[in-house]
Amino acid sequence: MAKVATYLNFNNETEKAFLFYKSVFGGEFKTFQRFSDVPNLPGADKMKPEDKNGMMHIELPILGGHSLMGTDAPESMGFKIIKGNNVYISLDVDSKEEADRLFNALSAGGKIEMGMADMFWGAYFGSFFDKFGIQWMINYAKK
Repeated sequence: MAKVATYLNFNNETEKAFLFYKSVFGGEFKTFQRFSDVPNLPGADKMKPEDKNGMMHIELPILGGHSLMGTDAPESMGFKIIKGNNVYISLDVDSKEEADRLFNALSAGGKIEMGMADMFWGAYFGSFFDKFGIQWMINYAKK
């Protein structure tokens, strides 16, 4: 089933932020995964030891079927968090074809960050800035 989520990137404070959001909205985490929980994580050899305990992916359902999702974005893996570049609109779609259609249409005239490709977590994924500077993620979780 297709859904939309807001994806937040933090500089080593994702867990703290999401514990705060949980205290406000209530509920339970749908996903709670640290970088160290992922076997054969690409780029893990470049991570600082303190980054390995960071949040790989977390999801908290909040209101009306909407979820907040997040990750730590460690500089040791090439990320640089600047207030304003840490929010994405994340679209989980029902098919690879829909993923490609939305990716191609929304990224037209923008800047592709990561082209649509099969990912190590088992999904077909891509990310980009649209022509207005809004950041998007498209994800198709293969059945």
